[in-house]
Amino acid sequence: MDSNNFPQPERVLVISAHPDDPDFGAAGTVALWTAQGTEVIYVIATDGSKGSSDPEMTGERLVEMRQAEQRAAAAEVGVKDVLFLGYPDGATKNTEELRRDLVRLIRQHKPDLVITHDPTVRIRANNYLNHNDHRAVGDAALDAIFPLARDRLNFPEHEADGLEPHKVLDIFLTFSEEANYWVDISSVMDRKVKALRQHVSQFEDLDELEKYLRERTRKVAQHMSAEYAESFRRVQIN
Repeated sequence: MDSNNFPQPERVLVISAHPDDPDFGAAGTVALWTAQGTEVIYVIATDGSKGSSDPEMTGERLVEMRQAEQRAAAAEVGVKDVLFLGYPDGATKNTEELRRDLVRLIRQHKPDLVITHDPTVRIRANNYLNHNDHRAVGDAALDAIFPLARDRLNFPEHEADGLEPHKVLDIFLTFSEEANYWVDISSVMDRKVKALRQHVSQFEDLDELEKYLRERTRKVAQHMSAEYAESFRRVQIN
């Protein structure tokens, strides 16, 4: 990362499918921003109700657990606001309803930059199938950014509620196969780890999780002179 090229947004919206997605994809970068005064808001699209192999777990209990975990993880990197949209885990689609919700949030919070999933990724590194919710939420987020939130005649009920159109010109896409931007998170790697360790419902061995995180972010950092890094596909709209 060229420090002269690292954006200094006043407000960032992170739109993710599940609890823990913001932390895997961007917690280090988020920690750098909140430390300099950027307001970061997490938007979690699904209810996270399916992510458990525990035979005693219920969907209702898991929703409560994962929301609490995500709030605790957000606090580790300086994020105060976490919004849960409650769409069905594993079955979320890029619908008009979801696009309307995301456009409303973009117009309400007016982010300078949005972080979301790269919806073009179906298979990563030939060893991982990207979750269908990731693709659907990333696709809906990009549609919401352009052209829907920009053009006032889309969802005119928003204007009736006092929400003006808003242009997002900077987008960071997580876990992309076409990364073109790397952020040195060495100074905040411990905060990223602490954030992920809050998701106790998702991991049986938190020490193994930390080992995996450090190995992966070291590998990403090979693209720059850093110990740990996060990568993004950065899209800057003219």
